Amino acid sequence: MIKLLVFDVDGCLTDGGIIYDGSGEEFKVFNVKDGFAMISLEKLGLKSAIITGRASKVVERRAKELKLTYLYQGVKNKKAILEEILEKENLTLENVAAIGDDFNDLRLLKSVGWSFAPNDAMEIVKQSVTTVLHAKGGKGAAREMIDKILEKEGKTREFLKPWQ
Repeated sequence: MIKLLVFDVDGCLTDGGIIYDGSGEEFKVFNVKDGFAMISLEKLGLKSAIITGRASKVVERRAKELKLTYLYQGVKNKKAILEEILEKENLTLENVAAIGDDFNDLRLLKSVGWSFAPNDAMEIVKQSVTTVLHAKGGKGAAREMIDKILEKEGKTREFLKPWQ
């Protein structure tokens, strides 16, 4: 049973693009449909984490807005951070679903119970995961991942109940 969802940011929650303005301020574009599903995870009793290689104030703001359980930025070894979370939550790798798109996600993706990659992920990543999504990074990939998990775990009705 999946109890923790782990998200990479650049290339998964965004299309991987980074925009800087003239003063060096960073901008990223997030998908509202991804966010809508992510904010609902807590209501379903699921934990969530962003584990990302870059550090950004924009990501910190987005994680707070979505009420994600954990946020780790500037991470070199994502699997080591995941193991810390698992210890805190008393979970196993089999309880984890994760999405990633590039080489720095491989170790983590290969270790979890259910791994996902956006359709535009690096080929080696797509060959290493359980499920390659139809959506591209930043274009609904996280939402598609969450929908698949909810369906498999039998939580789709519970997710939809407030909206029907």
